[in-house]
Amino acid sequence: MRIFISTGEVSGDLQGSLLIDALRCQAAKVGLELDIVALGGEKMANVGATLVGNTSGIGSVGILESLPYVIPTLQMQQRAIAYLKQHPPDVVVLIDYMGPNLGIGNYLRRNLPQIPIVYYIAPQEWVWSVNSRNTNLIVGITDKLLAIFPEEARYFQQKGAKVTWVGHPLVDRVQNFPSRETARTQLGIAADVISVALLPASRRQELKHLLPVIFQAAQVIQSKLPQVHFWIPLSLEIYREPIERAIQRYGLRGSVVSGRTQEVLAAADLAITKSGTVNLELALLQVPQVVLYRLHPITAWIARTVLKGSIPFASPPNLVVMKPIVPEFLQEQATPENVTQAALELLLNPESKKQMLADYQQMRQCLGEVGVCDRAAQEILQMLNKSES
Repeated sequence: MRIFISTGEVSGDLQGSLLIDALRCQAAKVGLELDIVALGGEKMANVGATLVGNTSGIGSVGILESLPYVIPTLQMQQRAIAYLKQHPPDVVVLIDYMGPNLGIGNYLRRNLPQIPIVYYIAPQEWVWSVNSRNTNLIVGITDKLLAIFPEEARYFQQKGAKVTWVGHPLVDRVQNFPSRETARTQLGIAADVISVALLPASRRQELKHLLPVIFQAAQVIQSKLPQVHFWIPLSLEIYREPIERAIQRYGLRGSVVSGRTQEVLAAADLAITKSGTVNLELALLQVPQVVLYRLHPITAWIARTVLKGSIPFASPPNLVVMKPIVPEFLQEQATPENVTQAALELLLNPESKKQMLADYQQMRQCLGEVGVCDRAAQEILQMLNKSES
């Protein structure tokens, strides 16, 4: 049975790889052989997907920011459609990646309507929708929507989608992370060292807009806490050179590591991080964090004034419970001064840290039980059986 999975960017590649592992495991239990073809990245390829195109390096957030990637993204979408035309799969799974995935889904609905489409980790329309068009498109192309947040499930159900809430896949992923003690031993971190993870970028635009703010804050923290050491895990190897140059420029005591993200996150006393999937990983690992995000000023202006967009929060931990669990600084508020102050508060005030960890526990209750990826895989395999009959 052939499954086609379409996703983009580093986080989508991670989620796709977790799903593929679960699909193979669940399929083996019922004696099914799977041929998995994908738009994705190295992580998906490493667990046995045949890539039609590699999308991990062409992601962006924002209007101006996306312009350099418009043509490569359209080319990737056309490549996927050409493949689907020649080799119709038994089921298609879409993971986030809204623009290309809506294009692929629309093509399938018009030309290959017999192929079931599952949307797993739908675009966050329930958070930042400025009109109903995208929501209607998602609902229109989807036979089954597998929601990872309870609020997401409610939103799409109300809009007419057939929805199953499976929980958040990171609940499964953090089960495999090392303990704090093990991680610190593996990285060679002494007991008296304060370990701070810096997570500036999974997209090239973030190196420009976020890295300077994060590293300036780190510079001040280092001057006040001589026992601090910074760890920067690479999301993509191509970022190594600019990050290492920046470490030298800002005079940080820091280590850039590849393939050790789990250890870095698990070992951290604090993380200063961009907004994204990693915020949930840190919360599930009980690591205090400060979150920031910046877009090009023109993109932000368009979003606020033309599109009238407003979001209650940006980081997933805050979105899950719709309250400020972690300090987040967006756009003009994302300054080195604000980030430094929030970081030192969490490092030096035990009460602030204690409150954040308690709030993490409340958030954890909303993410479902372990076995998320297996539940998602079972739902997808059920769609396979329906299409076969």
